[in-house]
Amino acid sequence: MSAGPEPEPLPGDPAGAPIRVALADDQLLVRAGFRALLDAEPDVEVLAEAASGRELLVLLRERPVDVVLMDIRMPDGDGLWATEQIAADPALAAVRVVIVTTFELDEYVARAVRAGASGFLVKDTEPVDLIRAVRVVAAGDGLLSPGVTRRLLERMSTGLRESPRRAELDVLTEREREVLRLVGLGLSNEEIAGRLVLSPLTAKTHVSRIMAKVHARDRVHLVVLAYETGLIAPGWQEPGGS
Repeated sequence: MSAGPEPEPLPGDPAGAPIRVALADDQLLVRAGFRALLDAEPDVEVLAEAASGRELLVLLRERPVDVVLMDIRMPDGDGLWATEQIAADPALAAVRVVIVTTFELDEYVARAVRAGASGFLVKDTEPVDLIRAVRVVAAGDGLLSPGVTRRLLERMSTGLRESPRRAELDVLTEREREVLRLVGLGLSNEEIAGRLVLSPLTAKTHVSRIMAKVHARDRVHLVVLAYETGLIAPGWQEPGGS
């Protein structure tokens, strides 16, 4: 009996192509440091470097990558503008942006997440965490830890949510709204499955369907949606939560 087709290798899988990375930062020393770390990994390849947002877009349209490590403050098109351009371009739909900033709670980071970034890192991140971040985002997951995501959105909630846009939830079933709320609270698929008495596969399927219905690029944007629609209020925790 046939075992069925082999699963497709993930980006960075030794059996597949390496993860393609672009670096966008106006400081040559920063780019050189990131390149040295990433090029030492057998499953990662730095294909491009740019010192401005406009330069990055030209490079990406010539040769798309899987992940961009993006500085916020750059001349001639900053990181926020470049992130918006990438997210709006169908030809770059597979490109994931990770904002790399000096300040963990920089207001521009919140705007960049809304614009389409898949997460953020601070520039003093440990090398092992930088490499892990590239792999996580290339695999299609959001980089922000749920706790950091909530803290960021709570701090910036006034600017992010002038009024809840609950109409965006109309495309979801009641169960999907429940799953979305738990994603927004930081639960993994396994934890959601345990909470709702589902199999992990069913929980994962719900999350995938929600992402498709609301056109979310990744899990980070489901967390943003949960806050922006008022499904979760800033500072709210479940009874007994930490």
